[in-house]
Amino acid sequence: MTDHIQELVARYPALAACEQGIRGSYALLEKSFSAGGKLLTAGNGGSAADSDHIVGELLKAFVKRRRPDKDFLDALAAIDSEDGTYLADKLEGSLPAISLCNQTALLTASLNDVDGNVVFAQQLMGLGRKEDVFLGISTSGNSKDVVYAMLVAKAKGLATIALTGRDGGRLARLADAAIIVPERETFKIQELHLPVYHALCLQIEERFFPE
Repeated sequence: MTDHIQELVARYPALAACEQGIRGSYALLEKSFSAGGKLLTAGNGGSAADSDHIVGELLKAFVKRRRPDKDFLDALAAIDSEDGTYLADKLEGSLPAISLCNQTALLTASLNDVDGNVVFAQQLMGLGRKEDVFLGISTSGNSKDVVYAMLVAKAKGLATIALTGRDGGRLARLADAAIIVPERETFKIQELHLPVYHALCLQIEERFFPE
């Protein structure tokens, strides 16, 4: 199996400083998906966009052709031979992942009725299961809504990953695995977050879709 994390560090030598955190994060994700779990991820601003980006790489093919299970394809054809055949040709293998940044009704209700800082934590209350992973993204590591979500995730028994910069902040101290990229300015931290999560998605895809 290709070591995409090793390739990442070769292309971005500065990330050697957080290689252990990247590999630890991969191990948590691999364990979760193997057990039928899912990834829940959240962040603010550019980190919200990163959350969506990660989910996009997991829910459909990233760089490999992902064929769904034959049993599933046979079930489609049995239900409707014409449309089932069409879907069998178009659908790709998927890994369960949810960005918590897109629930507009819930976000606005929490902001108006309760406290906007608990909107991600509230979603963890409803969606989080012990076999899942929560990935909190914050360039400072101190975004209140992401920290609160991680507290709920840990209380519910989820594995937790922090993707941060600077000194990692509170998020890194709480997480089971922390990836603290060696930059201090927000845009520079975000520039390194992207290749990190691409490498993780590549490694996960390699593991679960080997053909």
